[in-house]
Amino acid sequence: MQHILVTGGAGFIGSHTVDHLVAKGYKVRVLDALQERVHPHGWPVYLPDSVEKIQGDVRNREDWLNALDGIDGVIHLAAYQDYMPDFSTFHHVNTVGATLLYELIVEHKLPIKKIVLASSQATYGEGKYRCSEHGTVYPDSRPDAQLAKAQWAVRCPHCGAELEHLPITEDVVNPHTTYGISKYAVEMTSFSLGRKYDIPTTNMRYSIVHGPRNSFFNAYSGICRIFTLRLLHDQPPVCYEDGQALRDYVYVGDVARANVLCLEDERANFRAFNVAGQKGTTGLEYAHLVSNAAGKDIQPLVNGDYRFGDTRHTVSSGEALLQLGWRPETSLEQTIGEYIEWVKEQPNLKDFYGEIDGKMRAANIIRRSNS
Repeated sequence: MQHILVTGGAGFIGSHTVDHLVAKGYKVRVLDALQERVHPHGWPVYLPDSVEKIQGDVRNREDWLNALDGIDGVIHLAAYQDYMPDFSTFHHVNTVGATLLYELIVEHKLPIKKIVLASSQATYGEGKYRCSEHGTVYPDSRPDAQLAKAQWAVRCPHCGAELEHLPITEDVVNPHTTYGISKYAVEMTSFSLGRKYDIPTTNMRYSIVHGPRNSFFNAYSGICRIFTLRLLHDQPPVCYEDGQALRDYVYVGDVARANVLCLEDERANFRAFNVAGQKGTTGLEYAHLVSNAAGKDIQPLVNGDYRFGDTRHTVSSGEALLQLGWRPETSLEQTIGEYIEWVKEQPNLKDFYGEIDGKMRAANIIRRSNS
């Protein structure tokens, strides 16, 4: 494979993947819709000059055909992700866009040798837990009535006992958000069509990806963006629930390496991989790491707010991908420090948290418990 198409290549994960491909000598083309809420200023300046850029929508047949001309392999990262309740958009962009890729390859007999697709840790829903009486369980999301009482623990669906969280492996999925469902639909569709028409396919289930170029402008951009902007404006970082929920975080450059590894390695064909961080970290721990890196002595705010639909503990096991020779190389401390330095370089820096927080409260996504 010499000529690779990266959809969503102007974005966060996409642009770092483009950098890695270019460094390895690939010819790269980018297809990106330049969605205004992510790219309000158009094409970003960080894309290498050698990269061919096409603005287009993965829901559009002609845009796909234009982008696929002369292509050997595809890393399909274009996606819609947000917390806002425009549910149909997740399926229109994520599921339909990926399905259309396979449809056009088959219809036009395109010589695509490999496809790597962005899936998500969100396919696991609440994840994997252990009950002392009932063993391993995969619970549904916590009821809102429970969260409204500031009762944060995940409980056994059989006996109601508090559960112990376990690292999530790739064998069981249980999505409970529209985004997670759309991503698992992409997995099922791509594997089914890939096997049927002999198009080697790999799906990447990213944990929470952090690092430079993570957009300021959409609600989904995450904890590092929110905490950093708050602290740089001398505001406390806000931890949801009790600040003890666990997540694993992975550096975007390590994710880019994983994408290219699975593009090149036949052992990855027709498999889904967790692209996981090194360990689980609580929200409060993360807040202190960002405070230290930003040089701010500001304590985080824990006031009983929670996001409707959030999981409690979501920490993936990266063992399967480790067996292919990949491992996360960049520590959380280094990732945060690099991100803060990038943020400081951005023009017109303002605290976007208040604007996004207001929109999420108006949509009843951020709620207040009775704690």
